[in-house]
Amino acid sequence: MRNTLSVVLNVIWLVFGGIWLAAGYMLAGIICCLLIVTIPFGIASFRIALYALWPFGRTVVDRGRVGTFSTIGNVIWVLVAGIWIAIGHVLTAIPMFVSIVGIPLGIANLKMIPISLMPLGKEIVPSTQYIPTYR
Repeated sequence: MRNTLSVVLNVIWLVFGGIWLAAGYMLAGIICCLLIVTIPFGIASFRIALYALWPFGRTVVDRGRVGTFSTIGNVIWVLVAGIWIAIGHVLTAIPMFVSIVGIPLGIANLKMIPISLMPLGKEIVPSTQYIPTYR
């Protein structure tokens, strides 16, 4: 039952915003791969693009301690592409919230903002593998 619901939500997501969000991530990834220094950002952007296409049934987790290079990279990412992609998430979430049916999609859209701002040091895993730890 849960898998069926995820598929239905993913198809609706794909039609009403997932394609455009993934295209934004792909464009950012291509631009980042043009410069040798920013290839890690491009790879992270392509990873998130796949997540933006089919987010339900998967979740984002921290890889653990983030190193200095990842922190610096995340700051550069925010300035170069992250802020624009986060704005895209907000702009696509607004019409989703307007419709009653789209509220879960709007919530999922807003949940993607943290990874759009700081993608380095994050991992996308199936929701069934993720066991939350409370500190």
